[in-house]
Amino acid sequence: MLLKLLALCLFTFLIYVPIGEARIRHYKWEVKYEYKSPDCYKKLVLTINGKSPGPTILAQEGDTVIVEVTNKLLLENLAIHWHGIRQIGTPWSDGTEGVTQCPVVPGDTFKYEFKVDRAGTYLYHAHYGMQRESGLYGSIRVSVPDNFTEPFAYDYDRSIILSDWYHKSTYEQATGLSSIPFVWVGEPQSLLIQGKGKFNCSSASLTADTCNTSNPECSPYAIIVIPGKTYRLRVASLTALSALSFQIEGHNMTVVEADGHYVEPFVVKNLFIYSGETYSVLIKADQDPSRNYWMTTNVVSRPPNTTQGLGFLNYYPNHPRRSPPTVPPTGPIWNDTAPRLAQSLAIKAHHDFIVTPPTTSDRAVVFLNTQNRINGYVHWSVNNVSFTLSHTPYLIALKKKLHHVFSQTPPPEGYDFVNYDIYNVSKNPNATTSNAIYRLGFNTTVDIILQNANTLNVNNSETHPWHLHGHDFWVLGYGDGKFDMNKDPKNYNLVNPIMKNTVPLHPYGWTAIRFKANNPGAWLFHCHIEAHFYLGMGVVFEEGIDKVGELPSSVMGCGETKGFGKP
Repeated sequence: MLLKLLALCLFTFLIYVPIGEARIRHYKWEVKYEYKSPDCYKKLVLTINGKSPGPTILAQEGDTVIVEVTNKLLLENLAIHWHGIRQIGTPWSDGTEGVTQCPVVPGDTFKYEFKVDRAGTYLYHAHYGMQRESGLYGSIRVSVPDNFTEPFAYDYDRSIILSDWYHKSTYEQATGLSSIPFVWVGEPQSLLIQGKGKFNCSSASLTADTCNTSNPECSPYAIIVIPGKTYRLRVASLTALSALSFQIEGHNMTVVEADGHYVEPFVVKNLFIYSGETYSVLIKADQDPSRNYWMTTNVVSRPPNTTQGLGFLNYYPNHPRRSPPTVPPTGPIWNDTAPRLAQSLAIKAHHDFIVTPPTTSDRAVVFLNTQNRINGYVHWSVNNVSFTLSHTPYLIALKKKLHHVFSQTPPPEGYDFVNYDIYNVSKNPNATTSNAIYRLGFNTTVDIILQNANTLNVNNSETHPWHLHGHDFWVLGYGDGKFDMNKDPKNYNLVNPIMKNTVPLHPYGWTAIRFKANNPGAWLFHCHIEAHFYLGMGVVFEEGIDKVGELPSSVMGCGETKGFGKP
């Protein structure tokens, strides 16, 4: 037994090596499938060192993080993305299969090495196929440098990841999405708070060995609080599909950080959060200390066919499994877009930490988000083009000048603004596929306007959370209806816009962002809904590829890179 414990320690160890003032944070992970019951239903779960969510990466601004990942999946490839880490100088460690690296094949070990250059709340998750929704994800918490004072005070720091949970495997889901007739993944079976949920086992006539509500693996997640203390809760979402609302019974939440940037504080009762977003909120444990309180999360923006996720705010010294004496509070109305848009508009940069955006851009691109058909198959598209990844990762193809491996025809930068009706099903829903990319002038300023529209279903427009790899961007504005290039830019917030890496596109609305193309590499920009990206909802930006350093041979080995880097 002692030898087994020692062996486990070797796989979970973290070492600190001083390098001047910065340090190296070194992790060793084994990724494999294990049977677990996160919502009481037993199924295969992707784990890191036996856990889902995986270990939290703790570092300080300026540190170097090294993660050695061994793929123990036996029959499945692997890649891990470090969500929100800009990978300045290390684009090959972004962890995006097909864009920055070849996948890690079964049995191989891959070393990710990168610098965490800014304090804040970040994430990591699988970025191969639809693996993320199988449980391969975790938190990254980067603390501020020594002698730096944050613009808010708190006593304790805690992290929570919200996720949705399906009982079908990603293979079953992907097969349905790629079939005629189209088989949608449907609504998730459960919502998880830090990897724990509660499925109604009696609803499906399941045996106790398959679904057991008394299994401790699915006991509600509890955050222990000391009465009178203030807590920083780092709340993140890594849902596969769902937009969520998060609330704590009897407690207001003060929003102070978003995606690693300080926010001009504002108070909410319901925190709306979309897949890929992170927030820090402050709560004060100032309620009746003789009882516990509910933490709940529920689906918004889609018909609520998933039971809300439940957890406890556990006031010490009450037992952490002592159920609150009240009924769990219900969240806001699922189809009321106004409060979600209001929260988006309320997020501004903290007055002491404003990063002023360039007043104008060098290039403006409009991305119309639509659901389409191609040869009878359902796809998601940008400007009527559904994206497909090249078999040779773009970073390698560009650096090695393998231009023949992907289309050199530039993808469209807009749509028929005058004639396209965003409020109705398109009269011509047909689209095309392409693996072409957008070439950006290095150090230029780029505006992206995300434009939403109706899906293939009548009176339906979905929420899309868009995530940009390798950059933060300024959120210049949101609006209802069709974006007008002549009028709406006059109302951009150029005074105190928040910087983020993930932003929602609300139903029948638009979202405008601006960023500097100043990070050499090839970077994915995509909808963070697993099925939507799988069906083509994404693009790749190239910038400053001539400034990228020598690529490590470990990222090669697929497509036309087979044999690259070998003597």
